[in-house]
Amino acid sequence: MQAEELSVEIKGLELNFGSVNVLKDLNLSIAHGEFLVLLGSSGCGKSTLLNCIAGLLDVSGGQIFIHDKNVTWEQPSKRGIGMVFQSYALYPQMTVEGNLSFGLKNARLPKDEIKKRVARAAEILRIEPLLKRKPAALSGGQRQRVAIGRALVRDVDVFLFDEPLSNLDAKLRTDLRVEIKRLHQQLENTMIYVTHDQVEAMTLADRIAIMRDGKIQQLATPAEIYNKPVNKYVADFIGSPAMNFLQGTLDGTDFRCGDHTFKTDGYPFQNPASGRAWVGIRPEHIATGEAAESMPNVVTSVVDIVEPMGSDTLIWASVAGESFRIRVDGLTNIQHDDEIRIGFDLAQASIFDVEYELRL
Repeated sequence: MQAEELSVEIKGLELNFGSVNVLKDLNLSIAHGEFLVLLGSSGCGKSTLLNCIAGLLDVSGGQIFIHDKNVTWEQPSKRGIGMVFQSYALYPQMTVEGNLSFGLKNARLPKDEIKKRVARAAEILRIEPLLKRKPAALSGGQRQRVAIGRALVRDVDVFLFDEPLSNLDAKLRTDLRVEIKRLHQQLENTMIYVTHDQVEAMTLADRIAIMRDGKIQQLATPAEIYNKPVNKYVADFIGSPAMNFLQGTLDGTDFRCGDHTFKTDGYPFQNPASGRAWVGIRPEHIATGEAAESMPNVVTSVVDIVEPMGSDTLIWASVAGESFRIRVDGLTNIQHDDEIRIGFDLAQASIFDVEYELRL
């Protein structure tokens, strides 16, 4: 990736709150027009990183570049960014039109330019009929559209989103997620989006940066992160329902776990591996019934829990003493206490060493 193609570049970023090291020698390059999602659990540093990019926090070390300009110590208004916060933060006494135009009026833009930008943002976000309403007369989804519009009128190249959908109910989150994706496709601007919701991350991102303890664990496309997680933490974090894990010993092409020996033929080991290891298997990569018999590894188990989920059903059973989640068709007739055959191919698995929990 050439430097002139980069929209945002972060070099050796450090942030300390007293003796607490929150961001640790963090490096990140974001291409122009890319949709990058910062994903992680609470306290991992994702919102802190976004606030550093926005200029809302003073960094302890490192540099931040936006379009090749070092903005590490620039004021937020000088960075060429638009930011959408978790809270709508709308002025209650102003109409939607007033909220959209307020920042532009303070910047002393000509009236015609303000009118043009507000009209364009309202059209893109489909809030034209709402322009004369006040925030109290809007739904949560409409208020968040206005908050996005307030960033949009700034006509900048980089948009920052700090968990913008977390205050909405499930239906509104889905609807607005689609709107944000459509917005990115239409504008082709760089977007950096913070969330703890992996569904948002997987559906929106060109690339995902999974964070933990102030560091990026893996930076890759959604498909690569899901199918080839770099370590056990990423494997466990991504996926709903979560990945199943067995701990045992690798010996050649055999994985021994308790009284069971499973074949790893076909698994793409990066190097010959032996010793203690974790094997992770996605719930959708496990077969039951007749389909299980064609798999390289087959065990018999008793169903503990059945969770109907509409199009899918989640089956809980035991494999080598560990509770396993198995995703099956929603029309299955499997019941609690049924004895079933379970099959899987470890060529589809993810295998990690026990000591460092890195992918083998």
